[in-house]
Amino acid sequence: MATLVDPGTTVGKPPAAPPRVWSRRRREALAGYAFVAPDLIGLLVFVGLPMVLAIGVSLFSADGFGGYTFIGLDNYRQMAEDTQLWGSVKVTLTYVVTFVPIGFVVSLGLALLVRDHFPGVGLVRTLFFVPHVISLVVVGVVWQFLLVDKQGAVPALLQPLGLGEVSFLGNPSLALGSLVVISIWFLMGYQMLILLGGLKDIPKEFEEAARVDGATAWQRFRFIVWPLLRPTSFFVVVNSTVGAVTGLQAFDLVYVLTSGGPANSTSTVVFYIYQQAFTLNNYGYAAALTTVVVGFLVLATGLMFGATKGGRFDAA
Repeated sequence: MATLVDPGTTVGKPPAAPPRVWSRRRREALAGYAFVAPDLIGLLVFVGLPMVLAIGVSLFSADGFGGYTFIGLDNYRQMAEDTQLWGSVKVTLTYVVTFVPIGFVVSLGLALLVRDHFPGVGLVRTLFFVPHVISLVVVGVVWQFLLVDKQGAVPALLQPLGLGEVSFLGNPSLALGSLVVISIWFLMGYQMLILLGGLKDIPKEFEEAARVDGATAWQRFRFIVWPLLRPTSFFVVVNSTVGAVTGLQAFDLVYVLTSGGPANSTSTVVFYIYQQAFTLNNYGYAAALTTVVVGFLVLATGLMFGATKGGRFDAA
């Protein structure tokens, strides 16, 4: 008996596979990559590429006017004998170990203060955050007006106490401390908002249950709030440490207020790199210094992440 075959089909060939349809997860992943791509490209072009070029320039004696002489690792060997560099390293370490912990404690205290709702809490948060939206150059000029010797507003207020002759920016023992105070004032609102976000993520039921069980305010903070706030705190500490070392907030203040003085007491590593590059036209040595600073930050940040698991280490 003959078999009827549809004229529209091909004998001996399997049916064509249906068109491939991407899964929802893959489409979402591609959309995410598309959103991240512009920022990633900008990061590679404006951060990654200059870093690679800086490593290359660090192997040359470069004056910034087209004169390049290959000297190998001589710029890195020069660092060991550069006493002014090591003085800047000491200033930077002093700045970091004072600014980072004190700034964190102040910011955490402000976050705890404005965590709960009370009349005018929005205005209080805004007032604390306002300094951070002001240009650092403007901040430096304002504080210079406040602290300038004898004629500043602060010495005038201290005059009745017999302290009007105190030189906050001209005394080597006070200049760096003044910069630390100004930096804390500038960044405390920004760090406060980050920590406030972390506090808001902690369920209130945990603290309420502990309060019912008779836990004091310190015990609730020690055993509930602080362990749950550690990842946010870790971010704030790492961010402020990197900012302090790289001079994201200190450089502008140093440049406007003290220019590294008096007696190099406020000359941070980043300000010293600026002097080498744009004052002495020693771009090769400045590139070598920058390479070492970036390498140190990458290593230190990696060790901090590894040791604390991103702030999620177990409580002792």
